[in-house]
Amino acid sequence: MKRLSIVLMLCLVLLLSACINKSENSKGDENTVNIWVQTSKEEPEGKVMQSTIDKFNEQYKGQYTAVIDFIPRSGSGGGYEDKVNAALTTNSLPDVLTLDGPNTAAYAKSGVIAPIGEFITNQDDFLPSILEQGTYDNQLYAIGYSESGVGIYYNEKMLEDAGIDLNELPTVDDPWDWDEFLALCEKLKEIYDGPVVDMGFNDKSEWLMYAFAPFLWSEGGDIVSENGKQAVGVFNDENALTAMMFIQGLIKNEYSTISPSENGFETGKYPLKFSGSWTMQELEENYTEVDYGIMPYPTSPNSKKLVSPSGSWQYAMSATTGKQEAAGKLIDFMVSTEATAEISLGNSVLPPRYSTIEKIEDQVSPQMQVLIEQNMQTGRARPVIPEYPQITRAFQQAISDVVYFETKSDIQKLLDQKAEQMQSAIDLSK
Repeated sequence: MKRLSIVLMLCLVLLLSACINKSENSKGDENTVNIWVQTSKEEPEGKVMQSTIDKFNEQYKGQYTAVIDFIPRSGSGGGYEDKVNAALTTNSLPDVLTLDGPNTAAYAKSGVIAPIGEFITNQDDFLPSILEQGTYDNQLYAIGYSESGVGIYYNEKMLEDAGIDLNELPTVDDPWDWDEFLALCEKLKEIYDGPVVDMGFNDKSEWLMYAFAPFLWSEGGDIVSENGKQAVGVFNDENALTAMMFIQGLIKNEYSTISPSENGFETGKYPLKFSGSWTMQELEENYTEVDYGIMPYPTSPNSKKLVSPSGSWQYAMSATTGKQEAAGKLIDFMVSTEATAEISLGNSVLPPRYSTIEKIEDQVSPQMQVLIEQNMQTGRARPVIPEYPQITRAFQQAISDVVYFETKSDIQKLLDQKAEQMQSAIDLSK
């Protein structure tokens, strides 16, 4: 999820959507369904996807055949998105494609993807966050094949050396609040004489929305109103101010840093790291000497409500396909319990279904179990609105600005400005 980014192509999608002719997709015969995915065949994710396609073709032999195209994303989010963008201009989208969770509304409103609710079986088995991120205008347009989560990583030895009893650390069932988190940071700062937690403030991508929005939600605030029509009076209310003051305080009190050392947690410079499930894979592959654990999000001391981020890539059906039944069968197959269990284990990602969680619970690490439990109980999707690219950009800028407390001391003024920017984007799209 750290690598997630909301790209500008969605703005072009909205402009080009009127030109899409909902004619039958001409690729292959009527029994062949084409799917584009945003990874390479060599990546763990791609290997599992290919295996799932092979199983689909075996199960539906003589009825349907699925053909998969691997189109890896570049570091800036290009590659895959560029291919989709080009296909919009030539009416050559595949029958099934992958898209990032926050892009659902823009794709749906612009007519790029079609509703798939009638094709997805056992929907009650999916986590609420999965259904939330794939639903627009009360219809299911996309379904996630994996989930994601963030927690506070800790170096067991460094905490023990600081006199911290690991048995008393917070859990999902017994979480902590911001004050307790700050108290831990203060104690560790005294011991290690410097910043103690890498919060990822130097990451200028979707990470800033994804990871920091839960602090606002826990305080009782929001980014936009429930109907997606209002940002002014929402993003700049007293709840947002309180959450931003907490975030700014991490830098102001020198618990964190805007420019952390590269791999500082992994190499023992920082005892704490605010990060997602992908860091587990990095540690287990490259830093096996580090004994670590994961704590849940700290909650607002006012609400004591644990909220965590969610969202990842999904499958969706192209609105141009003339093979809806075959495409629907393929999507449903690729998000089955068996398929999602394989991708969760093969790619070290969180499962999207209750049945998948039950199936793999004995096969994942205790650290992964923390994030799975947190996601299952508290995961919340980012706003599913067509204007999301502009909304997240303003939110990211707010986080990037607020940590510069010496020049951005007036947090309320900053929130007012960003709320106005969000509101302008919403109003222009009406």
